[in-house]
Amino acid sequence: MRKIIIDTDPGQDDAIAILLALASPEDIEVLGITAVAGNVPLALTEKNARIVCELAGRPDMPVYAGCDRPLAHRLVTAEHVHGKTGLDGPVLPDPTMPLQDGHAVDFIIDTVRNHPAGTVTLCPLGPLTNIASAINKAPDIIEKIQEIVLMGGAYFEVGNITPAAEFNIYVDPEAAEIVMKSGAKITILPLDVTHKALVTRARNDAFRDIGTPVGIAVAQMTDFFERFDKEKYGSAGAPLHDPTVIAYLINPDLFTGRYINVEIETQSALTRGMTVADWWRVTDRAPNAYFIGDLDADGFFDLLTQRLARL
Repeated sequence: MRKIIIDTDPGQDDAIAILLALASPEDIEVLGITAVAGNVPLALTEKNARIVCELAGRPDMPVYAGCDRPLAHRLVTAEHVHGKTGLDGPVLPDPTMPLQDGHAVDFIIDTVRNHPAGTVTLCPLGPLTNIASAINKAPDIIEKIQEIVLMGGAYFEVGNITPAAEFNIYVDPEAAEIVMKSGAKITILPLDVTHKALVTRARNDAFRDIGTPVGIAVAQMTDFFERFDKEKYGSAGAPLHDPTVIAYLINPDLFTGRYINVEIETQSALTRGMTVADWWRVTDRAPNAYFIGDLDADGFFDLLTQRLARL
């Protein structure tokens, strides 16, 4: 079983990732959820995280608010994709469970320190501001982290917010650079793999046919955000990005990738936030991340649908 902290900026696909994790107790123990500003501002991401926990029947899950802006630049958000609330689509009630006292960064540090070394995995689904801040504040946690498994970046699929940059990395490339240079064990689920996890009509009908509040809400979430992505990419469905992180933890055999060097561009106005992934190993830079390139899409959606049906 993996003990994880989900660091997130919900976002419909973040919400589905949280639901998948909470539906998989034999594989994953969620120690807590930390919110960061990203798809929408922090006041909405921490609220949305609690909404999703209550949808999953887990009002006991501790949720902490973290950083409300990137380390060095103004916040860029994505309401044009996720709607003004970040969870547009279903109509879900405001949460009644409390937001925890204390800062998300301190929760991350304390949790890693208070567990045996190599037993806590960090799962960032949004900008890496909270994770980088924890590393900066308490570098001793780096050697204790089991793994950082994140959704972000791209190589063959280039950018989705600029021509060169994927959104999560673009929002806070300085934070991403800190994480990539930390020396922690890192696995990256980039656009190269998430763009192969397409919510086709049949796959979304399978969510809706679960018939539960969770299944219907997930179908309504994907109904909403797929309009933007299908028009943008001309694809048969929208990419379902963040749940790939949780699916990788549950069944890594669904995924293939390479252990390569990944650097973050922070200086160029043209390519700021680009993940410079040495996929072909043409440099002598030391590998620092397992960069996922492909997945068994049918296996991924079968897993997701089966697990969501438990909630």
